[in-house]
Amino acid sequence: MSAFEIIMLGCFGVAWPASIYRSYKARTAKGKSVLFLIVILIGYAAGMLHKLYYSHDFVICLYAANFGMVFADLMLWLRNRKIDRAEEAREADLEIKA
Repeated sequence: MSAFEIIMLGCFGVAWPASIYRSYKARTAKGKSVLFLIVILIGYAAGMLHKLYYSHDFVICLYAANFGMVFADLMLWLRNRKIDRAEEAREADLEIKA
């Protein structure tokens, strides 16, 4: 267990709720990188696996909490992409009728 690891995970843990809130309120996937979210999820999963295999300390809870928040943000990205596509289809339909 490293104090620096705990500080890092804590800082990221404070930032993710703001990202989730912005994703929820924005209702658009524009400007959000799904690849970035996936890479971060892989990193947190690797951290959890390391803790399971080598360390067995409470820091795994911080990795799991951060993983959960990024996963929630990814689910919002999927919802927002669906909203974007529906809006684009609606706009295309309006252009055809005009």
